[in-house]
Amino acid sequence: MTDTAAPPAQPLALIVLAAGKGTRMKSDTHKVLHPIAGRPMLMHLLASADALEPARKVVVVGSGREQLAAALNGSAELAVQDPQLGTGHAVQQAETALTGFSGDVLILYGDVPFVRTETMRAMLERLHGADNPAVVVLAFEPEDALQYGRVIAADGVVSKMVEHKDASAAERACRLCNSGLMAVRGEELFALLARVGNANAQGEYYLTDIVNIANTDGRVCAVVVTDDPDEVAGINSRAELAEAEGRWQAKRRLQAMANGASLVAPETVWFAWDTRLGRDVTVEQNVVFGPGVTVADNVVIHAFCHIEGARLESGASVGPFARLRPGAVLEKKARVGNFVEVKNAVLHAGAKANHLTYLGDADVGAGANIGAGTITCNYDGYFKYRTVIGERAFIGSNSALIAPVKIGADAIVAAGSAVSRDVADGELRLVRGEQLVKPGWADRFHDAMKRKKAERKG
Repeated sequence: MTDTAAPPAQPLALIVLAAGKGTRMKSDTHKVLHPIAGRPMLMHLLASADALEPARKVVVVGSGREQLAAALNGSAELAVQDPQLGTGHAVQQAETALTGFSGDVLILYGDVPFVRTETMRAMLERLHGADNPAVVVLAFEPEDALQYGRVIAADGVVSKMVEHKDASAAERACRLCNSGLMAVRGEELFALLARVGNANAQGEYYLTDIVNIANTDGRVCAVVVTDDPDEVAGINSRAELAEAEGRWQAKRRLQAMANGASLVAPETVWFAWDTRLGRDVTVEQNVVFGPGVTVADNVVIHAFCHIEGARLESGASVGPFARLRPGAVLEKKARVGNFVEVKNAVLHAGAKANHLTYLGDADVGAGANIGAGTITCNYDGYFKYRTVIGERAFIGSNSALIAPVKIGADAIVAAGSAVSRDVADGELRLVRGEQLVKPGWADRFHDAMKRKKAERKG
């Protein structure tokens, strides 16, 4: 299967089944909203499907529908399945939303998030094959067929679909398994579903029965077989969620290295779904990327860093043990060292904060040096304020910059200062309490305390 940029020739509608209760997750969060690589699994699926430019999207919901409505935020129509009487019954709930639709329909599952765009496109192309199939089924061949429904097929044509519980021993010996995904013409789908009964071991209305009904009518039903069973793996429990995360991360690490990044200990690096790395980037061990990170060429990220919502420009260096929060920008050759936290702040070219510093809501000028222990005091309990530090400014260790405040270019803030008023260009600002010297005071204090201690013991 190959991926091309052209959308299907026919208008496309998506029906995404997401009505399951997800009881095995044991969670108040809807199953399909559990994240993989920082993105809800449903959104992984919809992103792949959106590449086909669907005209309509219908998500079939049940329990937790309010959560899904909030997450989708109007990007898809909702259809409610209540009660839940099987997959065929679930798809039927989309009929009203698709009234008058003429085109192709892809039936997807919200808990099967990693179906590739090219796989969906292959199903749609097969739907318009010369033999005019009524239904196209996506199948796969797992190492262990377990409880999956079977696809009985020869030469790409399906003769029967059967659920595991209803299958004979001979049918269970077939290794071609049903993923549940289908492509059907919109003008035929609901007529086929109307003929589905529930005389089976589960007493449910199976979507797979539309294949058997179409076969009875003398129609051809076709199968497309994915070459990657992982892309149709469903997620129903926390353990399966963790396994899916692991598979996704493993593939993403290989992709990063193939694209020119060096991962010192790949198995310890965790990416988000949208992490972007340039060439000749070095990522040391135990680095975690949250969503929204862009890393340019020739950046070094040392061990034990957490980076989210940040942009790192060419030649920047981070860590070890640094945290970059949303809005952090390191321009060319800027440096953030160990135990430094940056939030909504820009370090312009060549600026550096090497140790034990918090920079929040700040602009740090090019070439500025931020000494160890410096903090920008950006929050008064009600509002946040910004600190502006000029080019080549030097902020001495253990300084507190109380925003809103501006430090001028080439200015020096002496170590231990608490600065609450602007500092002019080239100025030295020293804000400390007066040092009081009392010769011999400490010796007399120690002598007096030792006498008291001895008296109490006596």
